[in-house]
Amino acid sequence: MEELSINEKKVLLALSKVKRKARINEILKLSGLRNEDEVVNALSWLRLKGLVRLDEKVKNLYALGEEGKKLADRGLPERRALDLLLQKGKVYIEDLRENLEEYEIPIAIGWLKRRGWAELGKEDNRVFLMLKDKGKEFKDKILPEEEILSLLKERDWVEIEDEGIKTLKSRRGVLEEKTTVIVEAELTDKGKELVKKGIDTEEEITQIDAKIIRSGLWKKRKLRAYDIDMFVSPTYGGKPHPIYELIDEVREIFLEMGFEEIEGNYVESSFWNMDALFIPQDHPARDMQDTLYCRDVNIDVDDKLLSTIKEVHENGWKTGSRGWNVSFSEEESKKVLLRTHTTVNTIRYLYENPEPPAKVFSIGKVFRRENLDPTHLPEFYQIEGIVHERTANFRQLIGILKEFYSRMGFKKIRFRPAYFPYTEPSLEIEVLWEGKWMELGGSGIFRPEVTIPAGIENPVLAWGLGLERLAMIRYGLKDIRQLYISDLEWLRKVPIL
Repeated sequence: MEELSINEKKVLLALSKVKRKARINEILKLSGLRNEDEVVNALSWLRLKGLVRLDEKVKNLYALGEEGKKLADRGLPERRALDLLLQKGKVYIEDLRENLEEYEIPIAIGWLKRRGWAELGKEDNRVFLMLKDKGKEFKDKILPEEEILSLLKERDWVEIEDEGIKTLKSRRGVLEEKTTVIVEAELTDKGKELVKKGIDTEEEITQIDAKIIRSGLWKKRKLRAYDIDMFVSPTYGGKPHPIYELIDEVREIFLEMGFEEIEGNYVESSFWNMDALFIPQDHPARDMQDTLYCRDVNIDVDDKLLSTIKEVHENGWKTGSRGWNVSFSEEESKKVLLRTHTTVNTIRYLYENPEPPAKVFSIGKVFRRENLDPTHLPEFYQIEGIVHERTANFRQLIGILKEFYSRMGFKKIRFRPAYFPYTEPSLEIEVLWEGKWMELGGSGIFRPEVTIPAGIENPVLAWGLGLERLAMIRYGLKDIRQLYISDLEWLRKVPIL
């Protein structure tokens, strides 16, 4: 008894007066509480304490839509067509316009045939309706659908379980539907016993504040007892999306490691996204099936720079390479696309800042024509970074990546050789996840064909890492799509990093 709040006591007394199942509005009137929210809250606690039993039923409520309001006034299309048939016995289709609007004619014909009220015929290339005996029988009979329309004309949001509701629901714009939950409560045996012992509804102090202490009210009124072992439903406050929390963690790690963050644009030219990175123009990744291009638009590229990169691709220019030995299309370079990687940010940065040292990174969205599956998305985040120093080397690259992933909490990390058009040597980074090695990104040292045109003579270490796969591991997900489907239950319960 001491653990009950004043509202819980009032609800118990209200239910004892009813002596049957009672709905929220009934309890509200009998208990004297201020609103239904207070009743619902009290009932929740009483059920938890085993004093009341709640029965929840889902009900469908209906009201007339715009078309339904018209039908309630004018009648069903087939009824108006039947009235015309009852007068004439035979009606040509075009004559139905006397009682029906143009859009209602096919609806009326369909229902007349379905109900067996009339049949279609043809005479002198004119289609007509002929009244059948069953139609005559329904001259004075009221359909269930007509009764429902009449009922809803008088009242909104009515619970209806009649079969006719299904027919009306199949007609566009006739009904509006909403679902509500009806809650009924009754006392349990334990609750009845407690009521028999007598319930005191004296006001109690449930929370002490400065005003109560100064006034001395706490000496005069009873303090409500609290059970510190009582279960309390979890409260989920607002917090950043898990992806943004992970982005902030990655950003903090690179900043602590002495890197500077840079940003770039979603929309880029093929020149910066592909050509400047020595990706051949016949590479499969440049096909429409893999890259998202913007239709009927081009971006101008500096002529001198474009000429240099053209030579790099065709013959190697001054890089010591033989290039790709294929014809280079300047028009292809000017095509506009959604960036396929954030490496485009770093190559632009290097052209604008060719002098060492430089340690920069970026975290941004990239776009590819990928099919959705448990490990692939068409739009995802990439973690990009470079180190430009005179003494930069491959061992340093491995050390940076090991340090990053160890700070992310991975104990087992391995590297294996790989191939990328713009780095040599190249490697892929893998971490052990659930007994299997998962590839999380690629890295390497930029090729001379990438750096020399930018006026860079020193090694540049580069990497591009996947964020979503990192998130899958961090949050224990089997399907990468889980990150973006707005599952509120999962979003509430996912821990804050």
